[in-house]
Amino acid sequence: MNQPPVVEWTEADEPRSARWRSENGAPPPRRIVIADDRTKADDAYKLACEGTALLWRGDFHNARQLLTALARRIDRRPRKAPPADVTQAFHVHRAAQNHRARILGMLLVPLDATLAVPLHRAPDVREACTRVYGPGEPAAAEAAGGAEGPDRTASLVSLRELLALIGANEWRKKGVEIPALGGDRIHPHYGVFSPARGEYVDLVAEAPLPHDELAFDIGTGTGVLASVLARRGVRRVVATDQDPRALACARENTERLGVAGQVEVIEADLFPAGRAPLIVCNPPWVPAKPTSPVEHAVYDPGNRMLHGFLSGLADHLTPDGEGWLILSDLAEHLGLRPHAELLDAFAKAGLTVLDRLDIAPRHPRARDASDPLHVARAAEVTSLWRLGLADRGAAGRR
Repeated sequence: MNQPPVVEWTEADEPRSARWRSENGAPPPRRIVIADDRTKADDAYKLACEGTALLWRGDFHNARQLLTALARRIDRRPRKAPPADVTQAFHVHRAAQNHRARILGMLLVPLDATLAVPLHRAPDVREACTRVYGPGEPAAAEAAGGAEGPDRTASLVSLRELLALIGANEWRKKGVEIPALGGDRIHPHYGVFSPARGEYVDLVAEAPLPHDELAFDIGTGTGVLASVLARRGVRRVVATDQDPRALACARENTERLGVAGQVEVIEADLFPAGRAPLIVCNPPWVPAKPTSPVEHAVYDPGNRMLHGFLSGLADHLTPDGEGWLILSDLAEHLGLRPHAELLDAFAKAGLTVLDRLDIAPRHPRARDASDPLHVARAAEVTSLWRLGLADRGAAGRR
């Protein structure tokens, strides 16, 4: 594992340094000033907009209040009407999201060597941080003598990221109820896409199974689709992923759900070795650049995973097998992927469409008229495409 980069600043007229932690890959701040309970929100906002990070040394709850105040200042800026062109509106919206994240990421908090926050009224974040960053260094903390103040700073992290870690850890403990699993819960890890939107899970739970002896689940994530297939009676499921967090998450969930004996979770770039009569894939739906770990499950630059799955499907399906592609058409409504491109990809891969099951979105944003992308979200449909080999004589299966 690569060591985090080091950041430097001056505090109490002395040079300081610490590790920089950013799961989103944000670069270390070039300039850091000290902030505390006396810092005014307007001053903090001006500094953050100029690219200066603020290292908080005051009360933890006041830091959270300052973060909220910064968000209000960003959100109350006069907004231009979204462009009439929906594709341009999407890019403007993404740029605004990135700008907001950059400004809010400028408020930093310290972590000591044990991954605790050495601030007044700070919660115990060690479990949440350890699950993401790995174990702390208790020996280094003991060597520091437990002193208060800057000497206890081993690393810096943006408060916004720390709060995300805390929230993700709570979701990991609480879990997400999955009706297709009889109300049992999936427990997502940090950086692994949560199956909070259940439409795609319902499609896999309801589509007619072509076979029950073997299935591949490509890009398994939390393992939710592999678990649904196992609960439906598929005797063996091979679930693949490249992300170590996803692999650990899927193994933990299949064990908890009692299907680990049916589901084998392995590291692979898309397909495992061999062929299967059922291959399922729910790739990222939008061809755009992700800006955080969890966005890799939503944004797929150049449709890499989508085209990789389609182009390799024929080589891994049995002659009478089916490939289930679960895909939203949001990218089509945003003008990012023409519908004809998808159909052309099927044909080029030697595939034919046996059937298509559709489901409308149930999430609140589909009904939020104030969303700049409301027109596209309201029209969105998620589909399960049942694909077969083009030369298998599939007409009778329609």
